[in-house]
Amino acid sequence: MRAADVSGTRAAVPSAEGSMQRVFTRPRWFRGSLRDWADVWRYRELLSNLVRKELKVKYKDSVLGFFWTLVRPLLQLLVYSVAIGIFLGSGRVIPQFGVYLFTGLLAWSLFTDIIGGSTGSIVGNAGLVKKVYLPRELFPFSVVGASAVNFVLQLVVLIGAYVVTRSWPQPGDLLLVPLALAVLLVFATALGLVLAAANVYLRDVQYLVEVGLLLWFWMTPIVYDWTKVRENLSGAQEWLFHLYMANPMTNVVLAFQRALWPGGRTEEGAAFYYDGDLVTRLLVVGGVSLVLLWFAQRVFARAQGNFAQEL
Repeated sequence: MRAADVSGTRAAVPSAEGSMQRVFTRPRWFRGSLRDWADVWRYRELLSNLVRKELKVKYKDSVLGFFWTLVRPLLQLLVYSVAIGIFLGSGRVIPQFGVYLFTGLLAWSLFTDIIGGSTGSIVGNAGLVKKVYLPRELFPFSVVGASAVNFVLQLVVLIGAYVVTRSWPQPGDLLLVPLALAVLLVFATALGLVLAAANVYLRDVQYLVEVGLLLWFWMTPIVYDWTKVRENLSGAQEWLFHLYMANPMTNVVLAFQRALWPGGRTEEGAAFYYDGDLVTRLLVVGGVSLVLLWFAQRVFARAQGNFAQEL
């Protein structure tokens, strides 16, 4: 006799003859990855339904609906523009400071939406996890899909800023956006898978993520320009600057700023324009992120066998 538990994994159960029969084995590291991804692909229609659920549940019974997607980045833009742009004077130095800020916040909001949402995705769908079988990866993946939809909606604000300032990015620079976006999605999805699994076993993970993202935000050149880091980490501390530049989100944000911030092409903004080889840097980060995604999925696959019991 074979039986599957409610989590969709198999365990040792008595056979008809009374002996124990192994019907669940822990997935191996280097086998089963393609099968797992194929399983996710077979459930792609369900994944699209879960994405729609994520979007609907988030704004259920709200009058303004998806408008709330724009409130947080707009509020952040207002606060940082006043506090840093006016009070600290960055707005008098960096041209089109509002657009400069928003391009970084755009990338960061997508990253935090994926990480924060993915961390609680398994726990938040405990009812489904315990009752029916489906690839558990669908839950964090649905968060990625919903976050991507919100990202597209927030682009409307940026386009509005271009209309108001009558300044548009260079078409050639826009080619960086798909590459930076792909790197961000792969990297964030990899972290999201690991954190989603870890949060099932240790609920403190979601609070650690909040603290970690706050620290990470200030380690990324969003509300300040990267040149200040270079100036303060020169000489004997230059290795710290290279470590800072190894931050995946630093490279993604710099790519968004180069591609979407027209002020960087002006004479005043040239000093804050990062002219390094971002394509190569993003390709390296993307390659590492793909390896990390494979590793994260294998960790997730080995951990999900006990999700139902832990929940």
